[in-house]
Amino acid sequence: MSKGFRQSQAFLHTWSGLLLGWILFLVFVAGTIAFWREGLNRWMRPEIARVEQPMRVLAGAQAYLSRKAPNAKSWIIPVATERSNGAQLFWVPQPKPGEERGHGRRRGRRDTQALIGADGQVAQARETRGGEFFYRFHFDLHYMPVIWARWLVGFATMMMLVAIISGIVTHKKIFKDFFTLRRARGQRSWLDGHNATAVLALPFHLMITYTGLVTLMTLLMPWAVVANYTDQKTVFAALFPTAAAVERTGRPAPLIDVRRIATDAQRRLGAPASFIEVSDPGDAAARVTVSQSANSMLSSRTPQLTYDGVTGRLVWRSPPPGAAAETAGAMVGLHAGRFAGNGGRWLYFLCGIAGTLMVASGLVLWTVKRRERLPDPTRPHVGFRVVERLNVAVIGGFPLGIACFFCANRLLPVTLHARADWEVHMLFIAWALAAAIAFVARPARVWPSLFAATGVLLVALPVYDVVATDRGLFAMLAIGDLMIAGIDATMALFGIAFLLLARRVARHRPAARRVRSARPAPAAMLEPAE
Repeated sequence: MSKGFRQSQAFLHTWSGLLLGWILFLVFVAGTIAFWREGLNRWMRPEIARVEQPMRVLAGAQAYLSRKAPNAKSWIIPVATERSNGAQLFWVPQPKPGEERGHGRRRGRRDTQALIGADGQVAQARETRGGEFFYRFHFDLHYMPVIWARWLVGFATMMMLVAIISGIVTHKKIFKDFFTLRRARGQRSWLDGHNATAVLALPFHLMITYTGLVTLMTLLMPWAVVANYTDQKTVFAALFPTAAAVERTGRPAPLIDVRRIATDAQRRLGAPASFIEVSDPGDAAARVTVSQSANSMLSSRTPQLTYDGVTGRLVWRSPPPGAAAETAGAMVGLHAGRFAGNGGRWLYFLCGIAGTLMVASGLVLWTVKRRERLPDPTRPHVGFRVVERLNVAVIGGFPLGIACFFCANRLLPVTLHARADWEVHMLFIAWALAAAIAFVARPARVWPSLFAATGVLLVALPVYDVVATDRGLFAMLAIGDLMIAGIDATMALFGIAFLLLARRVARHRPAARRVRSARPAPAAMLEPAE
């Protein structure tokens, strides 16, 4: 503080952005891609046709579950849309004798799920994590316990908020500097680029960072819950009310056509449905709960309706949420952006790209700024070299890993065991190799090599789809499937951008270091003293 408030904020901005900047880069990249996770779910399963008749898929889901799991404890049926790749069904078997109610086998296991395609039949498609991988990775990371990953991401997000606020305080001419972009000026050019990407989407950066913290609030600040509630069940009952549970009677009764219930629920809610949960199907006590789609409203706390599964009579409606719950739901909804249409999602996506560039340019700026101050730039100290190579490994290596992830989706054998896991493994294998090269070779050579490799792979993907599949860019444009065509086109554009970036970096030559010449001494100082 001895240097003034703004100078102290500059120190805080620099180090809060650097120490966790590599984690923030991963979070921004994965979160930005996740805005199109439904489209990637479809793109990464090219065997699945686009859904034209959602009710046909719903009828097929009910027919399949009636045959496969007629005595299950519950069914979970997502309502298919044009964005989805069908309906991924889950069911929970009845608990075994001696098991506590609700603690049977978890849904999500491969033997308790199935994918229903657009024709209402079980789809035979390649195993993949799809766009869901990026959604989970941007707050759960990978290869580490979820609780530790969320703590790490939560702490990095807090540092991001500190960096944004301290950056606003530090740059008193931040909006003026937004319109200034000096090329080939070394540190000045990097600073101009950093400022431009930061100010261009500043409201988005503030919103996405703060709402990201809200999504983790019960983990980061659990004291209010601990002080007011005895256990998690009570908390969830207060935050997410549900209809009273009904005991299974043991009397068989046919389940009503869930399409009728879905149609009635959508009429009452005035919005599309997203999930249908059937409890105790085939029993006289069956209940059907319909949740409103989060795509139809800002808040993620969507209302629910519960019907009698035999008669179709409405038996329960979720109460309006309180002010605090509604506010939290709106914050989470803003962060996820599910309410946004195609235009809104493109806006989120472009702002996410700006945030990614902001973090990346800030990390590079740290090395550019300090290199000019080194006594000998050709022999930097160990700390400088570690930061510089971490920049190459993360900023250059992670995009290459993502490109390999997409290539693995197309090239790995469809029948490969644990295929979805191997797609993810290929991302990290490629990233690890890139990081190893970054730490043993000169950064000036590794930067363009990694960018060029990423660009080649991304450009090759849409070309492969045109040549080797019937779902290429032009075929999708011909049938009006703009989502799949848009993904191919976007990959091609990013591939070209990476190739141009590689060319620019390879041709870059650092400016010669200017050495100030000593000023001649004044004539009066050269005269001998009398």
